[in-house]
Amino acid sequence: MTVWNLGSINADYVYRVPHLPAPGETIAAASLERGLGGKGANMSVAVARAGARAAHIGAIGPDGRWAVERLTEYGVDTRWIREVSHPTGHAIINVDDNGENAIVIYPGANRDIPESVVGLALAEAHPGDTLLMQNETNKQRFAAEIGSQLGLKIVYAAAPFSVAAVTAIMPKLDMLILNAVEMEQLHSATGLMPGPQMGVKTVLVTRGAEGCLLFEKSRDWAPRKFPARKVVPVDTTGAGDTFTGYVLAGLDRGMPIEQAIDLATRAAALMVTRKGTADVIPDLRDVQGFSG
Repeated sequence: MTVWNLGSINADYVYRVPHLPAPGETIAAASLERGLGGKGANMSVAVARAGARAAHIGAIGPDGRWAVERLTEYGVDTRWIREVSHPTGHAIINVDDNGENAIVIYPGANRDIPESVVGLALAEAHPGDTLLMQNETNKQRFAAEIGSQLGLKIVYAAAPFSVAAVTAIMPKLDMLILNAVEMEQLHSATGLMPGPQMGVKTVLVTRGAEGCLLFEKSRDWAPRKFPARKVVPVDTTGAGDTFTGYVLAGLDRGMPIEQAIDLATRAAALMVTRKGTADVIPDLRDVQGFSG
């Protein structure tokens, strides 16, 4: 089976700062590092490192060939990444001494993925494969419609959050993954909560250090709590993406969802003890040996 990921590819510029700057404040960074990132790239790497097949659908600019090489090195199928005229997307990431972050994203090529590439990629998909999307690319609704017709499991990680984006594809979704703030934003804007009116079979709400909540149609939407592993965070960037990738990889490999969430929780906990994004996502062997 395969996890097809219509996802962003970014160059991450990570600045270590003593604290996150307030409006109007200028502070000096202690260091700067460039790495591979973007929610899409992070999730593809996490899927691959969790032992599942990840196929990435995306775009880079002429300056982004290094990112494709890095994804390939990490085990991601990159045949459906196209070079376009726009520059590669990038993110400016401030990380403070407590591991918290503030991020500014420039979409660039991520918003210029050709429709033809999405169609060509998904033409190779099989019923039961997973189609994963986030809100950092174009062609989300187009991909969801094709994926639904092909019998794929449609999963949406609703970040960066947009009510319009998530509600546009919600009728096609099998799983919705979002954090507690995003769930509250969705509820405030639409009145929807996990349940029959939302119409999504599985909803996973992440809550950072408090773990996550799972809502399933098969269990009459009764919330189930899964605690987070207790660690001292160094950098929280990419932890949610790691969690998502590991959950979907576990499900793709036939795990019960409870086991997939447990594995993903350990992966996310290990991730926050590392500095960086896609380049430092833990592999399956590390996660299996991590007790937290």
